[in-house]
Amino acid sequence: MKIKYLLFLILSTFFFESAIATVAREWNEELLDAIRSDKARPTVHARNLYHVSAAMWDAWASYDASSDGVFYLENHQATDVEASRNETISYAVFRVLNQRFAHSVSAESTLQSFHDKMIELGYDVNISSTSGESPAAIGNAIAELIISMGLEDGSNEENQYVNTYYNPINLPLVPNLPGNPDITDPNRWQPLALDYFIGQSGVILGEYPEFLGPEWGHVTPFALTTQDMTTYQRNGNTYQVFVDPGSPPLLGENSADYKAGFEQVIEFSSFMDPSDGVMIDISPASYGDNDLGTNNGNGHDVNPITGLPYTPQLVHAGDYYRVLAEFWADGPDSETPPGHWFTLLNYVSDHPAFVKRLQGTGPVLDDLQWDVKSYLAMGGAMHDSAVAAWSVKGWYDYIRPISAIRNLCDYGQSSDENLPSYHPQGINLHEGYIQLVNAETTQVQGIHQHLINDIDKIAVKAWKGPDYIVDPLQDTAGVDWILCENWWPYQRPSFVTPPFAGYVSGHSTFSRAAAEVMTLITGDRYFPGGMGVFDAPANDFLVFEQGPSEDVVLQWATYQDAADECSLSRIYGGIHPTADDIPGRFMGYQIGHQSFNKVLKYFKGSLSENLHPYPETDDYWQGIIRCHRGEINLVPYRNCNAY
Repeated sequence: MKIKYLLFLILSTFFFESAIATVAREWNEELLDAIRSDKARPTVHARNLYHVSAAMWDAWASYDASSDGVFYLENHQATDVEASRNETISYAVFRVLNQRFAHSVSAESTLQSFHDKMIELGYDVNISSTSGESPAAIGNAIAELIISMGLEDGSNEENQYVNTYYNPINLPLVPNLPGNPDITDPNRWQPLALDYFIGQSGVILGEYPEFLGPEWGHVTPFALTTQDMTTYQRNGNTYQVFVDPGSPPLLGENSADYKAGFEQVIEFSSFMDPSDGVMIDISPASYGDNDLGTNNGNGHDVNPITGLPYTPQLVHAGDYYRVLAEFWADGPDSETPPGHWFTLLNYVSDHPAFVKRLQGTGPVLDDLQWDVKSYLAMGGAMHDSAVAAWSVKGWYDYIRPISAIRNLCDYGQSSDENLPSYHPQGINLHEGYIQLVNAETTQVQGIHQHLINDIDKIAVKAWKGPDYIVDPLQDTAGVDWILCENWWPYQRPSFVTPPFAGYVSGHSTFSRAAAEVMTLITGDRYFPGGMGVFDAPANDFLVFEQGPSEDVVLQWATYQDAADECSLSRIYGGIHPTADDIPGRFMGYQIGHQSFNKVLKYFKGSLSENLHPYPETDDYWQGIIRCHRGEINLVPYRNCNAY
């Protein structure tokens, strides 16, 4: 079911009928569709989104003497500049897309779609020359530059982005089997074997996807510089880490923070039941307006556009949390997190209340100029978010909740050494969602009566998992007490958890960077009209179980509200603890501002300096870094409002 991934396109073409797609928008939609049909590779597709956006911008800027190209620096003249730009953009993007998706899992249909788009636009796909002043030749020359650069930017594109030296330290976890018996380092990432078999010796053998992008810190960034980079060595290999947030909590060093984070993931999993009767207001009247790096907001008093209070929207909490986890998941069949923010950008650009002024001031830009500028701003920030977040993932190589939670519970409980199953490395007991199974709780009508054969094991109140779903169109797993050794994130069984380390959250980094770019380029932190919306219709939205049980409308007053909601969704979905989330928000904040400052220089030419309305001194960025490391304030990741 791809309804959620296509919603903003539908909104643009149905509700906002006045919008007429530019050639840049048409090619952006081609790219987003190609990403949805490919493997879920956020790093690779953030890079594709950036390079395609740069191709569009360079094609546009080549006919504007006051602007600078990113890769292509020549200027040209044309009798019909609009037609020439459209043609140049099309050839540049067509060539880059054909290069990048030649080995896509859906290459045949994807490449055919690119071909058909060129024919629809009236261009000859057989023109491949880079010589001369024709728009086609200029477009082909731009593509040639970007393609050549891409083969030398550290991504290992030539070898399909495979890792050159990283290897996981832990043997894979088989989620369909109980516990986590084979883990050796509870602080490091563990692969997941989704397809497995048991050999003659009883050893579990299986295929598992390799860690996606642990060496991505070697990829050439857009706006990040060597001043943002820290270099580390492990096993004779170099890891370049950008915007280094420092180490996450480790079991054995700061075990209390480590355990608390994963215990919160279990607690949030217990909220995924719409039948529990809990109702909450999910409107901007109650949600949003957090300080950076916190979830301390109490909503917004009024819509600043209408001057009226936001209308409350009461829904079942379990429906809201499930919709959050699904909407922001961006796994298989999606445009991935960076592409998701391009759909939000397109949604805003199409909104009838939105006026296309750069930074909210000056002349109204024509649609094509707005698209190429906003795409470059978003693309550069998404690319650098991938470089920074995955550089951190590769170096810190941090464990995911499914591995950590099962491992902690395999140890036992660490709350009371006088109770059974005590181990200092075990999980903490919490009344209501992490408890020991005992004789009392397994009595008839006891909370663990169905676990009568599991005395002294750890039980958690959580989403029961995919084993309780036969027909996703009809069944809901629900929440109940299950053995912790069988805990499962709120994800489909064919996906479970993304194949790369947890720290830091890519979603948090991408989303905060994107929200800052949206705020800066529009000149307003609020969505047009004071609210962005997404409809999740009753029993026609969730993918791997039925739901939601009622209509749910996601609502965000500001771009930052949407970003924070995205970050929280990963905890409800069982993908990240808070320790992964908050540092990613701070990283995204820096990356968004730093990237936007750079695009302004391209927009206004190399003579324009100091265009960013925010300071960028070394002391300022070091303050940001120290803040989200917890070095400025006593409570980590809190009260960093000065930044």
